[in-house]
Amino acid sequence: MSKPILQSELRLFDVTNLVVGAIIGADIYVASSFGARLLGPFSLLAWGVAGIIAIVIALCFAQCAALLPRVGGPYAYVKEAFGPFAGFMVGWSLWLAEWISLAVFPIAFTRYLMFFLPDLAWFYQNIVKGLFVGFLVLTNVIGVRAAGKTNDVLTLIKLVPLFFFSGASLVYIASNLAEVASNFEPFMPHGFKNFGEALILIFWAYAGFEISTLPADEIRDPANTIPKAIILGITIITLFYLTTNIVLFGVRPWTQLASDAAPLASATTAILASNPIFTLIGGFIVGVGALISVAGSDESGMIGTSRLGYALAVDGLFPRVFAKIHLRYKTPYLAITIQAVTALIASMIGNLSLLIATSVLFMAIVYLAASASIFSLRRKISKPKFHLRGGRVIPSLGALFSIYLISQCKITQISIGLVLLFSGVLIYVKYSPKKEMTELRERLLSRDSILTRAYRQENRFLAHILRHIKRIYRVLTGKKQTWKR
Repeated sequence: MSKPILQSELRLFDVTNLVVGAIIGADIYVASSFGARLLGPFSLLAWGVAGIIAIVIALCFAQCAALLPRVGGPYAYVKEAFGPFAGFMVGWSLWLAEWISLAVFPIAFTRYLMFFLPDLAWFYQNIVKGLFVGFLVLTNVIGVRAAGKTNDVLTLIKLVPLFFFSGASLVYIASNLAEVASNFEPFMPHGFKNFGEALILIFWAYAGFEISTLPADEIRDPANTIPKAIILGITIITLFYLTTNIVLFGVRPWTQLASDAAPLASATTAILASNPIFTLIGGFIVGVGALISVAGSDESGMIGTSRLGYALAVDGLFPRVFAKIHLRYKTPYLAITIQAVTALIASMIGNLSLLIATSVLFMAIVYLAASASIFSLRRKISKPKFHLRGGRVIPSLGALFSIYLISQCKITQISIGLVLLFSGVLIYVKYSPKKEMTELRERLLSRDSILTRAYRQENRFLAHILRHIKRIYRVLTGKKQTWKR
């Protein structure tokens, strides 16, 4: 019996929907309240800054995908650029980031369901989370094409309530200009004090585009499809987020928005409050749209994250169960199930803000490594299948923006991140191929290796006069350094 392989079926429309679907979800329905609480109307600037950062980093990923269209995404890029260990640590960081994000979505789904069922008991909340995760696991196990089609439908449907909200809000704004203007005052109630913290939480609303680069072996013509889908998707999202948030602040006082658990649904019912029937219908449309958006984001995340676990396991860096492919559906069913069940457990015990901030921390680490890998990949891959503009400017900006995001995380989040990263080192030591570890040890301890490092050190650290004289002598006589055995 031949070994099962992943199917190649996703097209440009599917991958663009993966980008849009992975981004528009719980984030747009939740992050607005974070920004309002920390910055007030001034959070609009944070949305703009986060959008610029996302576009630059998305372009970095597009360059990586064009140079190396391969399953594993940033894991594959960094591994090719800097070696297996660096690749694993990036893959481990991305897996942690996306796994934590998967834990956020069941919480968000339940919170929006409670917009309709405010008295839902804790026990039934967990039942809802379990059913929610179970449905998405089933969809992803059946097949990547079925998951792609499900994502297409979810993405298109969930845009409808957002357009409905924008349309209703514009009508409200046109007839209440004085009230709308007052909602933006004071514009900076907290100044710049919480800008970094707000940016981290808001940036989470943009994160997710990197997932579309993961199932590259399942995408038709990935060198062309992936960059186009990333650029198209992130551009749509940036414009849409800015418009939606400007409208949201225009129709809802920021003091109320700061405490809303479901800000868009609450704003919709508020602007339609003069007509009870319209209030009921509007709240239903936007509330259901939120539920569908969350489902779409989690479904997109499961597709990409399971393929990352598959790529790591195939290289021998993860437990073998993550590389098990279903004989009938040709999907990594055990990877999908394991990540979903563990994320479900985390969603039952985790805190929403902490989960989001920690996820962004790991994402920023991945973004930094992926941006830096472009320089090495350009040297190693002389003839990529697809060329993108940007040169060294885009990856340099991507690295700088990533470092800035990391610097804005709190010490608690960074400490948790360091502990989890160290646990990744232990996983690498246990599961990395023995041959690879043996070769690495030989390269470090062999006589030739030690002599070569000593010679390089001599050239780098010429601190003593005798070494300077020796170097000048070699230059004048034309003799080169040789090592005698």
